[in-house]
Amino acid sequence: MQFEFVTAGRIIFGPGKIQELGAIAATLGKRAFIPAAKNSSQARLVCDLLAKHNIRAEVFPVEHEPNTKLILQAVQRARRLRSNLVIAIGGGSVIDTGKVVAAMLTNKGDLADYLEVIGKGRSLAKRAVPCIAVPTTAGTGAEVTRNAVIASTEHKVKVSIRSPYLLPHVALVDPELTMSMPPEVTASTGLDALTQLMEAYVTHKANPLTDGLCREGLARAARSLRAAFHHGADPAAREDMSVAGLFSGVALANAGLGAVHGFAGPLGGLFDAPHGVICARLLPFVMEANVRTLFASQPSSVSLQRYEQVAQILTGDAQAGAAAGVQWVKKVCAELNVAPLSFYGMQESDIPTVVEKARQASSMKGNPVELDAATLAEILHKAL
Repeated sequence: MQFEFVTAGRIIFGPGKIQELGAIAATLGKRAFIPAAKNSSQARLVCDLLAKHNIRAEVFPVEHEPNTKLILQAVQRARRLRSNLVIAIGGGSVIDTGKVVAAMLTNKGDLADYLEVIGKGRSLAKRAVPCIAVPTTAGTGAEVTRNAVIASTEHKVKVSIRSPYLLPHVALVDPELTMSMPPEVTASTGLDALTQLMEAYVTHKANPLTDGLCREGLARAARSLRAAFHHGADPAAREDMSVAGLFSGVALANAGLGAVHGFAGPLGGLFDAPHGVICARLLPFVMEANVRTLFASQPSSVSLQRYEQVAQILTGDAQAGAAAGVQWVKKVCAELNVAPLSFYGMQESDIPTVVEKARQASSMKGNPVELDAATLAEILHKAL
């Protein structure tokens, strides 16, 4: 057995922990660049906390999932301000923006030099300026991952920058910051966490450290995802989902993902659909395909056994088989109003293009079993 384990330099978790941000930031820098959602009250709170420690702050609005144009604007702005600290407060899009800005402040060259697939894919040479990631959603786990996802409107695809240097110096996770999430965002991000936990658990790159995180995260998501969706002010449900999101990020950073995320990059680049919704819509059909293919080709595989364990965690039934897990996910997706891919403009004619792009995605390599083109097309057809 061989594995390695990396995560953010420091993880701080708990209700009310946002109040410690100023003191933490004061040890890292004095000129803070703050990517945040437009008109964010939470960004204003951050500025107030920093002001108490004489830290200059500049808020940069992130109005949509990051693309190459937005990232370049952010980097140029941070360089002009001579920022030596990045504090990203928001969802995964905001945090990914902050991580890339922090890295580009210390690494020479153009953004394209470091992008996979559409760029040169070079490795970052230097550690980023200190970055504090403060999630206000519960699901992406971006606060503890070593990659950032960036869309290219020119190429109609989402690609990644990957490096240990993208890991934030501090991940500050305060469940109280997620209380204001509307139900649709709760569903999207929560189902993203569920997908990441499951894919990291069944992948052939799983290890004992990530296994424990995945089992715990799956159990918390199973008992609290619906509660957080229907009762957003439930503190216990919000805390559970914040733990699930955090653990999903740590797990994927160390064990990788699978076919759901192999599809998600191309689909996100082609259609204006939330990443979590794409994952949720695909998840049960990818589960079905993986279980069927594993049963036919590797009936004694560990991954097949793990799908059964996932079903038992989700359903609470110690005798549940893998099929029960698929049905649980389908039922929850229906309850949380997950829309079909056709709602976002995908058509049958798009399937060959998506399959071709997905087969080249790095996440597809982590799938527990290789799926042929016909099976990938079948998954998309069911998800339409």
